[in-house]
Amino acid sequence: MSDLLINKVSDSVLLTIDLADYYPTQPVILFDIKEYLFMGLILKEKDFREALKNIPLQQYTQKIVAITCSADAIIPMWANMLIVSYLQPVAVDIYFGNELEVKKQILIQNIAALSTEEFIDKRVVVKGCGALPIDEAAYIEITKKIRPVAKSIMYGEPCSTVPIFKRK
Repeated sequence: MSDLLINKVSDSVLLTIDLADYYPTQPVILFDIKEYLFMGLILKEKDFREALKNIPLQQYTQKIVAITCSADAIIPMWANMLIVSYLQPVAVDIYFGNELEVKKQILIQNIAALSTEEFIDKRVVVKGCGALPIDEAAYIEITKKIRPVAKSIMYGEPCSTVPIFKRK
């Protein structure tokens, strides 16, 4: 009997996808509409338009902006459009939602933009644990993306996986 230990995991032909690699790294800055409302609750068009003219744009320059409203106020659709018209020339990108929702949207976009060429006829493990808050939607998106081309898809770690899909 041989005393040689063989690491079958490191010798396997599994490709591992870590969704954290597609998680946005650029900070997201909030634009809270509440700060531009009368008494923090009411949108007065004339005052709102005037306040937007005085936005300190330098704080949004080269940033990802998340437009949100922390007040329980009714915000007309055109208000969001007006905000974008002021921020778009300086911001990297603009989304609607809180910081976590925006990061989720960017993660989904990054997965959707992923090329599937390297996964053609390969056995793929989608990493399941990590320090970042990866939403369920990202796991759905990566499965939809690679299922048409992968030989098999598993979830977890290469040493302990849950089978998800296997092409027959």
